[in-house]
Amino acid sequence: MKKGNASTSALAPLFEKMEELSRPQRIGLYAGVLVVLIGLVVYFLLWPKHVEIDALGKQLAAVQQELQKAKKNAAELNDWRAKMKKKEAEYRTVMRALPEKEEIPSLLAGISQAGKDAGLEFLLFQPKPEVKKDFYAEIPVNINVSGSYHQVAVFFDKVANLPRIVNIRDMKMTPQSQKGSPESLTTACQAVTYKFIESTPARAVKKGKKKK
Repeated sequence: MKKGNASTSALAPLFEKMEELSRPQRIGLYAGVLVVLIGLVVYFLLWPKHVEIDALGKQLAAVQQELQKAKKNAAELNDWRAKMKKKEAEYRTVMRALPEKEEIPSLLAGISQAGKDAGLEFLLFQPKPEVKKDFYAEIPVNINVSGSYHQVAVFFDKVANLPRIVNIRDMKMTPQSQKGSPESLTTACQAVTYKFIESTPARAVKKGKKKK
């Protein structure tokens, strides 16, 4: 009881001074105290939360930026994979059209047979030395045939429909008036087929398999 009385007696002068204030002054004082209390609550309770929320917002923005970057990289990777698959398919298609070394004799025989089936008479069928390129080699064949324009056209069509690539170049047609037929022509051209050149590692693997 004594302690309570002492505290009350200590605050008594303060209360007396407040009672001496006018009503507007007391309202202003109460408002000031309320503002101070609100400021203390904001500073000690709400402001740390604001700082934490701001930090989390920055982290969220950084994560979203990384996510967008990852999505972009994933899209570019998928696009690159699609392009690679397309190129691989194109490569396989080209490789199927390039005969292996073992297929060259049968391919040349096919060209010769196409001319005979078209009704042409072969005056020359001369394979030339192969010309090496990057991963393939050209195998040119000098051809001279005798026959009509229609027969030559049929021959070229049959060659174009062979399962392997064969190009006709350096074509020259000369009329054979001495044979008495205005349709008879001597056609000189060069048929070029192509051979796939295996890389050295591939050859080594094949040799290793044969030894086993």
